[in-house]
Amino acid sequence: MIDIHAHILPGIDDGAEDVYDTLEMARMAADSGVDKIIATPHCNIPGMYGNYFGREYIDRYESVVRAVRKEKIPIEILPGMEVFSTEDLPELIVNHKIMPLNQSRYILMEFAFDEDPEFADSILKRVEEVGARPVIAHAERYEFIQDYPQIAYRWFRKGYVIQANKGSFLGRFGGGPKRAADSLLRHNLISVIASDAHSPLQRTPYMMDVYEELSREYSENHLDVLFQYNPARICDNREILRLEPVPYSGRQQLY
Repeated sequence: MIDIHAHILPGIDDGAEDVYDTLEMARMAADSGVDKIIATPHCNIPGMYGNYFGREYIDRYESVVRAVRKEKIPIEILPGMEVFSTEDLPELIVNHKIMPLNQSRYILMEFAFDEDPEFADSILKRVEEVGARPVIAHAERYEFIQDYPQIAYRWFRKGYVIQANKGSFLGRFGGGPKRAADSLLRHNLISVIASDAHSPLQRTPYMMDVYEELSREYSENHLDVLFQYNPARICDNREILRLEPVPYSGRQQLY
């Protein structure tokens, strides 16, 4: 498996606190069948985290790669960021302040959970116009997606990549995100499932639990697309496999 969303760099955001957390998270991921994991610290959150691409990011990333190799943990750490969407995001991309997922054209983007969907649409379009490919982090956690999942259908049809968190399928964020995640997956709108790991204790990078849970309903081939094939295509800067989406009827809501 390949995990494209994990807060595994130490001391840079609300993820791993130190290198010991980082190494334990790397071991947990490897033990669950993950052989590559993209380090995606929060970036561009006003008043909280800057974490733009530069010398500090490079030093932290390279130190983690060395530490994992020294401990002989069988996992590859790849570079990336989870970027909070603001009006100036397209300019930040053009000015090379953002690290795409494994230096590809895919940008992992997040929004405020109560974001205005019109703003989200506008930023996604502008990011695409500067040559990047939006990967929408934990789409099932946004209130407007929970209320109007047909927005996710529209995004999918535009070519955006929808990523869901493992914790949503396991009910770790409450009923709303779980219902939304289950619905989006049934409608073939989710292209990647990732851990969004923050710790070796809670919100961990262990992926086998969600894989086993979803295997009760979905085929091995379907799950391999979500956990291995599409993440690998993103890492290689190639087009992902898109299943045929199932449209929502009218103004269908999840509640």
